[in-house]
Amino acid sequence: MPGGRRGLVAPQNTFLENIIRRSSSQPDSSFLLANAQIVDYPIVYCNETFCKMSGYNRAEVMQKSCRCTWMYGELTEKEAVERVDRALDHHLADQFEILLYKKNRTPLWLLVHVAPIRNERELVVLFLLTFRDITALKQPIDADDPKGGLSKFAKLARSVTRSRSVLVSALPALKEPQRASHLAHVMSLSGDVLPQYRQEAPKTPPHILLHYCAFKAIWDWIILCLTFYTAIMVPYNVAFKNKTSEDVSLLVIDSIVDVVFFIDIVLNFHTTFVGPGGEVVSDPKVIRKNYFKSWFLIDLLSCLPYDVFNAFDHDEDGIGSLFSALKVVRLLRLGRVVRKLDRYLEYGAAMLILLLCFYMLVAHWLACVWYSIGRSDADSGLQYSWLWKLANVTQSPYSYVWSNESDGPELVNGPSRKTMYVTALYFTMTCMTSVGFGNVAAETDNEKIFTICMMIVAALLYATIFGHVTTIIQQMTSATAKYHDMLNNVREFMKLHEVPKALSERVMDYVVSTWAMTKGLDTDKVLNYCPKDMKADICVHLNRKVFNEHPAFRLASDGCLRALAMHFQMSHSAPGDLLYHTGESIDSLCFIVTGSLEVIQDDEVVAILGMCSPVFRFTYPELPGLGFDIQGVWRMDGHNFFRDLRGHWLPFTHKLFVSNVTVSRHGIHTSRNYFL
Repeated sequence: MPGGRRGLVAPQNTFLENIIRRSSSQPDSSFLLANAQIVDYPIVYCNETFCKMSGYNRAEVMQKSCRCTWMYGELTEKEAVERVDRALDHHLADQFEILLYKKNRTPLWLLVHVAPIRNERELVVLFLLTFRDITALKQPIDADDPKGGLSKFAKLARSVTRSRSVLVSALPALKEPQRASHLAHVMSLSGDVLPQYRQEAPKTPPHILLHYCAFKAIWDWIILCLTFYTAIMVPYNVAFKNKTSEDVSLLVIDSIVDVVFFIDIVLNFHTTFVGPGGEVVSDPKVIRKNYFKSWFLIDLLSCLPYDVFNAFDHDEDGIGSLFSALKVVRLLRLGRVVRKLDRYLEYGAAMLILLLCFYMLVAHWLACVWYSIGRSDADSGLQYSWLWKLANVTQSPYSYVWSNESDGPELVNGPSRKTMYVTALYFTMTCMTSVGFGNVAAETDNEKIFTICMMIVAALLYATIFGHVTTIIQQMTSATAKYHDMLNNVREFMKLHEVPKALSERVMDYVVSTWAMTKGLDTDKVLNYCPKDMKADICVHLNRKVFNEHPAFRLASDGCLRALAMHFQMSHSAPGDLLYHTGESIDSLCFIVTGSLEVIQDDEVVAILGMCSPVFRFTYPELPGLGFDIQGVWRMDGHNFFRDLRGHWLPFTHKLFVSNVTVSRHGIHTSRNYFL
């Protein structure tokens, strides 16, 4: 799962999901949703629990009144019915008990909660009716009553219920308010508990961070920089046996790095992630479980205070170096950080810099290994290793002294640490980019084996990284390459067909100006990525200037404008272009957005058309052709409306233009303006 995925964060209406989730926590609770804007408040949704409780299936319940008059019976109290009507008619929240009847006419005592649901404009649009079966808590209906006669089994059940109610009444008084408060909390009708019926962006708990927020993006960059710092300093300290405990400044910096990585672990327990379905997961339990199963162990190893262990004296130097070397585990976090930053990089200049930094990082690692091999061979007495040669060239020879700690000779003096590291890095860079220059070469067997392995790895790394660099640069310059390729094709076409120079210049001017407007983007291709509804919204936005400024569209409905926008096509013409000739048959209606046109008849300018003027008309059999020429005066952008493939008007567009536009052979009239 790419870390750069933003997830589904568009505003959405989660009202029903919230109500269902809240109701599912109480198995004996059911609910109805009714439309508060329609007469008699028809039911628009009922959950499965209500169907089981009432005996009606969902098809029988839908569109019936939420007053539940179809469940009333002879013993239903008039006072309860009046409370239902008052709560619904006056948009009030209320709670009451009522006796209703199932489909088989079995009486049912219910605790009913009526709550008005408001939208973002504070209008009551829905009613939420929550039902809780309290039949077992009520006194049984008189068995001798002919209206409420019960079977022997029902009588037995009610006697058991009565005994249970007596037992409950004998419980300590301390538990009664707890039970009442729990019921009030579950069935609460307060406005701050009930969700509103509106489009809302996904909400996260106050202690949860969004993975795409600005703070998290900056934090990821900080983690990336500290990861590079760790990947550079740890191999260097291990190779050159540089103890952090001896340098206070390095000890402080490394301690700060450890603290930052520990804070990152804490933040990861409180950061959202994108689920398999593209949704943003903000549930703290799910976040923790996902983090435990993925990166927690690696992150924990990366932030352990290895410098604290290394600060103590060890009998063997290798133990301290081992503790320090374990910090290189942080490098495994680099891939995770890069994936999180993928949405910011996306084959840009930053990605190019990251690849080059990684290439230099590998060269740094190999330089540290190369120095360690040279030092090991030199300590073994091999005086023809590259370190001995470097010492002789720099006139800083090594010498042996007797060491009481190791009870043997110890190598001292020699070149400075800076000289040795720069020389090692120079050798690895020359071997990674070429085959080396020979001034620093492998002499011992260990050095030769390492050089062979390094060249193999470097060849693969060089091909991989710089192959990606080529792709990145190609993508960064793809638009420019496409533009020049188009110009070359046009020039070759003009040259091949010997097009006159004046016409060639007009063509080139048109091609260049069109590219400047579209940047080479194919509008239809981009729109095809979107669903129909979203595509219509985009088309309305693209044609908004025509719809807002031309009087022909002022009375059009939203549905009409959306359908019209889907059939509009944008066009561009250069100055001096003769767009249409006299007698030409035209099947489109064009509205000018920018620029101007001349209408020429008998070599005379009879009209000049400006912005938002409808120019071209539909051709009818009784109108054989255009009675004038139309020529561009200035660069013109137009929006064309074509007839559909069947050659018929859309029904509503025909009515729209008949009432707002009059088409004739020589012009188009509107209620306020005259356009040719």
